[in-house]
Amino acid sequence: MAAATAAISRTSAAAVAGNNSSEFRFFLSCDISLPLTFRVLQAPIPPPAQDGLDKKVSELFVECKLYIDGVQFGLPVNTRLESSGPPYCWNELITLCTKYRDLTSLAQLAFTVWDVSSGEGSSVVGGATIFLFNSKKQLKTGRQKLRLWPQKEADGRVPTTTPGKVPKHERGEIERLERLVNKYERGQIQHVDWLDRLAFSAVDRVKEKEGERLENSFPSLVVEFCSFEHRVVFQESGANFYAPAPVSLSNELVTVWDPELGRTNPSEHKQLKLARSLTRGIIDKDLKPSSNERKLLQRIIKYPPTRDIQADEKQLIWKFRFSLMSEKKALTKFVRSVDWSDIQEAKQAIELIGKWETIDVADALELLSPDFKSEEVRAYAVSVLERADDEEMQCYLLQLVQALRFERSDKSCLAHFLVNRALSNIEIASFLRWYVVVELHNPAYARRYYSTYDMLEDEMMKMVAREDGDEDGFRLWQSLSRQTELTAQLCSIMKDVKNVRGSAQKKVEKLRQLLSGVFSELTNFDEPIRSPLAPKLLLTGVVPQESSIFKSALTPLRLTFKTASGGASKIIFKKGDDLRQDQLVIQMVSLMDRLLKLENMDLHLTPYRVLATGQDEGMVEFIPSASLAQILSDHRSITSYLQKFHPDEDGPFGITAQCLETFIKSCAGYSVITYIMGVGDRHLDNLLLRDDGCLFHVDFAFILGRDPKPFPPPMKLCKEMVEAMGGAESQYYTRFKSYCCEAYNILRNNSSLILNLFKLMERSNIPDISSDENGTLKVIYFVLQVWDFFTKISEPITTYSFPLVWCAFISFRRNSGWIWMMRRLYTSSRLLLTRVSAPCSLKWLRPSIDGLNIGDDHIFFL
Repeated sequence: MAAATAAISRTSAAAVAGNNSSEFRFFLSCDISLPLTFRVLQAPIPPPAQDGLDKKVSELFVECKLYIDGVQFGLPVNTRLESSGPPYCWNELITLCTKYRDLTSLAQLAFTVWDVSSGEGSSVVGGATIFLFNSKKQLKTGRQKLRLWPQKEADGRVPTTTPGKVPKHERGEIERLERLVNKYERGQIQHVDWLDRLAFSAVDRVKEKEGERLENSFPSLVVEFCSFEHRVVFQESGANFYAPAPVSLSNELVTVWDPELGRTNPSEHKQLKLARSLTRGIIDKDLKPSSNERKLLQRIIKYPPTRDIQADEKQLIWKFRFSLMSEKKALTKFVRSVDWSDIQEAKQAIELIGKWETIDVADALELLSPDFKSEEVRAYAVSVLERADDEEMQCYLLQLVQALRFERSDKSCLAHFLVNRALSNIEIASFLRWYVVVELHNPAYARRYYSTYDMLEDEMMKMVAREDGDEDGFRLWQSLSRQTELTAQLCSIMKDVKNVRGSAQKKVEKLRQLLSGVFSELTNFDEPIRSPLAPKLLLTGVVPQESSIFKSALTPLRLTFKTASGGASKIIFKKGDDLRQDQLVIQMVSLMDRLLKLENMDLHLTPYRVLATGQDEGMVEFIPSASLAQILSDHRSITSYLQKFHPDEDGPFGITAQCLETFIKSCAGYSVITYIMGVGDRHLDNLLLRDDGCLFHVDFAFILGRDPKPFPPPMKLCKEMVEAMGGAESQYYTRFKSYCCEAYNILRNNSSLILNLFKLMERSNIPDISSDENGTLKVIYFVLQVWDFFTKISEPITTYSFPLVWCAFISFRRNSGWIWMMRRLYTSSRLLLTRVSAPCSLKWLRPSIDGLNIGDDHIFFL
């Protein structure tokens, strides 16, 4: 049946109703030239009561007939004989000669179960009929359970005397649950793993409880209808699709499809074009907006990067485009308001862009998103990026490589810009090469990235050694290529170690044996290799005795490398795990750390380096630390752990003031960042603490609101962390809240930059950014939720000024949304967080990292 979808896609495009944000896609039955296909699954029929010792086994078959408007159409089709006993299972595919396009709205299938075991001819076990289209004229799909009418042959007339569907007034709880299960199997009910397990367990209990009633109920027949990629709506062949549907003279609601919904109104479009043609003259330069128009323009300029501009708003921006040229924030809105299909208008727009006030780098990143197709506009954005220094460039490099997907040519201005920057900075060159290498595995864009890779290699080979002692281009490229050779050897080692059976110690011994034997060349490189994580660092070899593995199913390697300067570099190598999502999160942590430090706010974050060297492999910088779970197990509290490394009898809680301040700041930084990023699956094993008091998070398999646990708290703050600050009433906890508010305000001022960076990741293959179904929507939902988080609050937040704080925070979890709401509260020092779910109920949350706790005075503040 899966082939039906492909066949439909070739024979007929799906019709679309509604606008882009809420469209309804469907096929018309008159366009489907496939034969009617269904599957007869089973018949849970109780065995007949028999006297004596001579018990005969029933031999059953199912007769299938098609009726159109109450008249039999075509010849009946029978299944094979089945004598396996109840339930009788056929699981047989039936294909009729009639095609879907020949069906009418009253077409129905009649199923009659016959028993041939009596030896005196066939006897009727029961029959049932079912309409192929429901009351909404949509083709029925998926599994259908039909009630058989005992000793009655299926009646195909309209109305029928043998309806397969149980009337509503006769349905019990088990029938209601079976209908819901069918909807679930057809994909009409969202899948939530943890909730599904609970629901199906409850269904099984109901079935056991009503088992006796089921045994005495009607026999049934289970069939499965063909499913399609989109719903199939009934339409007669040759009928006018745009003709209005007949409406009955009753009070019932009738669904009517509007073919013009979501389309451009020709009259409005013509009026808009005329208005624009009249405002292209020189008189536009002298136009000044009125007070109300100026307010409206300022409101439009403040729109988030992902918000669509309406037609009247575009007209207003175009009308006063000359007066807006001095406002750099207005340029992106102006570009969105241009009709790029109009050659004259596009030409004038390009001229104005060159004279506009130079925009910021954050707005230039927006112009590189897939929303902008003009090569001139994208070239202008690249020219703005040239002003960024190398340190800032590395913060955006991952997204700029993704933006190559949206270029119109392989050798675009953006590609040349990235390659030229790489020639002057070995770190940018190394990371650019790796980011491109990972994308070579994507068949949709492989050609584009192969072109960029070749361009980088060719330009680097042409480099000549400079007088300052730098290597020539050939040697630089060879040093980068040897990184790939190193990762390939590490993959082979990891495969051999993983195949070792036994304890972790045996695997560690195997690793060290391989490094000292078969792969002994890794202990001393012929020439130093640039570290993939830190290209300016030269690695000279692996130290076998200081290398080990982690106790995990994937057995990641922890390798200690010698460096050319005489130091050591510890790296974790993983195979079988997609590190691209961790790489993105750490990049955003590094960016936010930079933004905070530019405002003289150092929260002692630990943006350790992560590099994906493939779709299922990569490297992670090893930071000496201990998990909170291990700390609490060994020391009973975080305070005792810090006292071990930084004791001070006169300090707070017996710890040096500097160490406690570092802990408080790092807790505040990661609390805000993980909240904005929607990081999930937080537990005490993926919260690490360094001995200097720096706390940091690892393992970002769930982001953007996804979490494997039900009802996760929005703020990742556990009670042990609060206790280490002296409790919720201490001055240090108040200072912690103050840092959170200050960090939030700083990041809020840079919201456009964060939104645009995520927008550029729209078509990446990162699990939580894009998926096979709604990857684009997921990013859009996320950037919108972050925009709400950033912009709904008009006043800067302080610890003691929360009276007007409100925000709707939508956390996109798979295909459903959990609504997070910060309500308007009048409180002096805490912002209570509530969660609204169905049924609506407001719950107070306490600081907990493992889930929801009800009825406690300890609450979240942010």
